[in-house]
Amino acid sequence: MMEGEQIITDLKFQEKVQLLKEKVSSIIIGQEKMLDLLLTAVLADGHTLIEGVPGVAKTLTARLLAKLISADFSRIQFTSDLMPSDVLGTNVFNMSTNRFEFHKGPAFGDIILVDEINRAPAKTQSALFELMEERQTTIDGECHKMSDVYSIVATQNPIEQEGTYRLPEAQLDRFLFKIMVSYPSVDEEVKIIQAHNSNMKYTKLESIEPILTKEELLSLRELAHSIFIDEKLMKYIALLIQETRTNKSIYIGASPRASIAYLHAVKAYALIQGRTFVIPDDIKVLTYPILCHRIILTAEAEMEGMSIESVIEDIISKVEAPK
Repeated sequence: MMEGEQIITDLKFQEKVQLLKEKVSSIIIGQEKMLDLLLTAVLADGHTLIEGVPGVAKTLTARLLAKLISADFSRIQFTSDLMPSDVLGTNVFNMSTNRFEFHKGPAFGDIILVDEINRAPAKTQSALFELMEERQTTIDGECHKMSDVYSIVATQNPIEQEGTYRLPEAQLDRFLFKIMVSYPSVDEEVKIIQAHNSNMKYTKLESIEPILTKEELLSLRELAHSIFIDEKLMKYIALLIQETRTNKSIYIGASPRASIAYLHAVKAYALIQGRTFVIPDDIKVLTYPILCHRIILTAEAEMEGMSIESVIEDIISKVEAPK
């Protein structure tokens, strides 16, 4: 951390997190789990894949999060005819200067919303590989760096398959979390209807004031790195990952990237919960969003009707958590 830079205390951070949650709750009813995981991913410097049916506030939540963090927000609607240059940008010849100039695409920003990510073909998906892993892109031999805050939030529809493409495993592995968004409960749905009946402006985000600056977010990321995790919990993470590679119901298990994702995610999650140390429950809570997109079931397991969720629950029950 640079000399003279303001260090945010745990108390101040808790106040900021509470303000973030209250502001989101005033606009989006329910989906507290999605918000917690999104905040964890941003603090852990990771990318998020959100899967849910249309109308459950996936896009609105991502836009709202960017607004509250005072981040540059960019939205890309993926379609079947989208080209890599439409995402990254391209070099354009300037007649007045007699030189090529790089025109940035929508992939440049702080928080990037990629809507319906599975609608773009493989060549466009591959354009995201370098962005997601190295926070940079190489165009015509020239490297272009992304911002320090850079985070991708992608959405996809689990039910509509026409005109979609399966995401490559190498790309899925680069997402810190896959968040499954469900329907609201009956009580939450009643509150949504009542809010709209009262003419609540759900989508008018222009009047919302940021709560966190980009500088504060970077400081919070450093604070998350300093969260204590015992060596026994590190071994617990390693054993969970190892179990995905030996479980008979799993064809392909998680890679070491998943172990690193675990480490960063549980530290950020503990910080959000107001602790300076990681506990076993942090690891258990994040096991499903970290592993669900990183493992592939065997054909036999799928034929028997087993789900990834049930297999992950089995893994958690098999590996004993440290006391």
